[in-house]
Amino acid sequence: MTANFTIFAHILIMENSLENRILFEDNHLIIINKVAGEIVQGDKTGDIALVESVKLYLKEKYNKLGNVFCGVVHRIDRPVSGAVVFAKTSKALARMNELVKEREIRKIYWAVVEGRPKKESDTLIHFVRKNEKMNKTFVSVSQNEGWQKAELSYQTLFVGEKYTLLEVELHTGRHHQIRAQLSAIGVPIKGDLKYGARRSNPDGSISLHSHEVAFTHPVSKQPVSVVAPPPAEFPFADMF
Repeated sequence: MTANFTIFAHILIMENSLENRILFEDNHLIIINKVAGEIVQGDKTGDIALVESVKLYLKEKYNKLGNVFCGVVHRIDRPVSGAVVFAKTSKALARMNELVKEREIRKIYWAVVEGRPKKESDTLIHFVRKNEKMNKTFVSVSQNEGWQKAELSYQTLFVGEKYTLLEVELHTGRHHQIRAQLSAIGVPIKGDLKYGARRSNPDGSISLHSHEVAFTHPVSKQPVSVVAPPPAEFPFADMF
């Protein structure tokens, strides 16, 4: 599955040039609509990371010599699509990191889950711990030593025959948080075998999309709100 997923992701990236996926750009920031299967930063696979593609784009567009600065403000998992924010200057990166630390960046996701949650909307509070070896997050309803608080809110947007579309707002930023917490209440994300989905998606993605990011611009202090259209293959995408 990993090999097929990588091949499929490379095809999608080639068909969706970086310039066509820019959601916002000014002198300080650039926000990209990531393709599922694309990695934000380099890893042991050696695949080209999105941050490197952004650097190349900036180098060519602005005829920059030498190394180009591009800082990763936040990451989303490889099988997830949607908005990712990068800083074009070290000053902007430092200020955006402060917004992340103070939880002043609003992050909205769309998640297609198996079945239907018991409540149409709710705030979920759990305690989570990452298992590095398994690259998986485990969830508890009670606090244990070394476990971190994880909080999110969701509301139901659409209920289908087998799947439900949820809008999720993150209040904390833990590893695999949305995936683990939704699985913990009995509604794993479509295609997410690691967290209990019944079957994988044909392209190896999971049906989770970083739909919107909103924050106060680190330099201009103006409000920024950017929406990332979901990919055509995303369930219920044609409804919006």
